[in-house]
Amino acid sequence: MKLQLLENAPPSVYYIPNFITECEEAIIIEKVNTAPKPKWTQLSNRRLQNWGGIPHPKGMIPEPLPEWLQEYVNRVSQLEVFESVTKPNHVLINEYLPGQGIMAHFDGPLFYPTVATISCGSHTLLNFMKPPEENLVQSKEKSFSLLLEPRSLLLLQDSMYHDYQHSIEEVLQDVITDSIVNLSETSQNNAIGNVLDRTTRISLTIRHVPKTTKLKIKLCR
Repeated sequence: MKLQLLENAPPSVYYIPNFITECEEAIIIEKVNTAPKPKWTQLSNRRLQNWGGIPHPKGMIPEPLPEWLQEYVNRVSQLEVFESVTKPNHVLINEYLPGQGIMAHFDGPLFYPTVATISCGSHTLLNFMKPPEENLVQSKEKSFSLLLEPRSLLLLQDSMYHDYQHSIEEVLQDVITDSIVNLSETSQNNAIGNVLDRTTRISLTIRHVPKTTKLKIKLCR
């Protein structure tokens, strides 16, 4: 599969619609929903699962990924966006109900600066903002957005990882506007002004954690 940069976005953004099939999407959703309850972490605005270990500044204790998840990690690895010595070793699974989102943030230094996200179940609108260099705090001014469709893959690297915060608004619907820079690459005819209703979205965020350890880490909660 040949990757092609988005023309209207900053460098190092790739978007692939229909990266997985509807059947694969259904399997992923079923596997996520039937995971043991201890795998879930409940936050105020969503719940999530960590697979491969729990990232930590002192190092992640690596755990093998289940076969069903390793299959998609391998498929992303075949795109060669991760260097051969930095194959992805961690998957964060987020569940977003309609009306749930996440505040503007950087993914931070715990991860190699490449992130791959597979969306399942529902679309979402991912907003990007570039804070002023002299004051790298949370920015409220949106620079541009990406429409992430079900079964799509988003790849972000380098400057997109380091320089731009990203967020998801806590809304029930998303309106198609000209601030969405990947409309021509989406699989459906998403005309300006269309309103898309959100349903439950499962996202697989695939990354590489460079620092791992065999030592037992006592995590403060």
